[in-house]
Amino acid sequence: MSGPPGEGLSMSEVRGSVQVPRYGNLFRRIFAVSGPAYLVAVGYMDPGNWATDLQGGAQFGYTLLSVIMISNLMAILLQHLSIKLGIATGRDLAQACRDHYSRPTVWFLWIMCEIAIAACDLAEVLGTIIGLNLLFGLPLLWGALVTLFDTFLLLAIQRLGMRKMEAFILSLITVIAGGFIINLFLAKPDWGMAITGLQPTIPHGSLYIILGIIGATVMPHAIYLHSGLTQNRMPAASLADRRAVLRFSNIEVVVALGVAQESVPLPSVVRTWLTLPAVPGSVSV
Repeated sequence: MSGPPGEGLSMSEVRGSVQVPRYGNLFRRIFAVSGPAYLVAVGYMDPGNWATDLQGGAQFGYTLLSVIMISNLMAILLQHLSIKLGIATGRDLAQACRDHYSRPTVWFLWIMCEIAIAACDLAEVLGTIIGLNLLFGLPLLWGALVTLFDTFLLLAIQRLGMRKMEAFILSLITVIAGGFIINLFLAKPDWGMAITGLQPTIPHGSLYIILGIIGATVMPHAIYLHSGLTQNRMPAASLADRRAVLRFSNIEVVVALGVAQESVPLPSVVRTWLTLPAVPGSVSV
């Protein structure tokens, strides 16, 4: 298909590498489309997200569960708009901005996004290094080298094909989500109070935590990345095909982000509220 003006193709090395059948079993077609949202979901399970949720649970208990629910809905909406742009136009968000904005605006957006992405990645890199040190006593320098290695490992797996990389990421998400869900049931929370926490409230002194939860959820690199990852699937030949791919992708987004958000932030808040307040000095995490 002919795209908007602009040079280059998004993720050209893997563009159209996964074929989406036009006909056949519904679940087979959904499976063919599934994958990009799970790669993006990793960004919603980062240490920055955990830190803000632990802080909120330690200080305000169940009352901030509504903030997590609302921020999750915001994330699903933004990721839906991202994949809709990629599927409808065949361009990612960065290319669309370059095509339709003036050069000064494009440079401004690029600089701001690079700063935001660097800030988000800093929390993830430091979280990995500190986590390895706490769990295994690994020196910080060696933790940094391990973090560098796993970045190149993912790039190497990508060379084997996007489906293999998506399967690898999905296995990691399953382990993380399973661990948090098991912890949640071991904590034996008061489900009545948890449901009450879904009622929107803003406790006194919680504004910074709320901003932190929203900021850790709505991340620019996830929005830019998702519009590019949609190009991995074979380009839809007709408007009806694009609508079908978009419909299946929306299902994937709801499932993937639902797993990433509800299996990590909610258990973090609930379990922290049940355990940390009993420990002296644990009010501030």
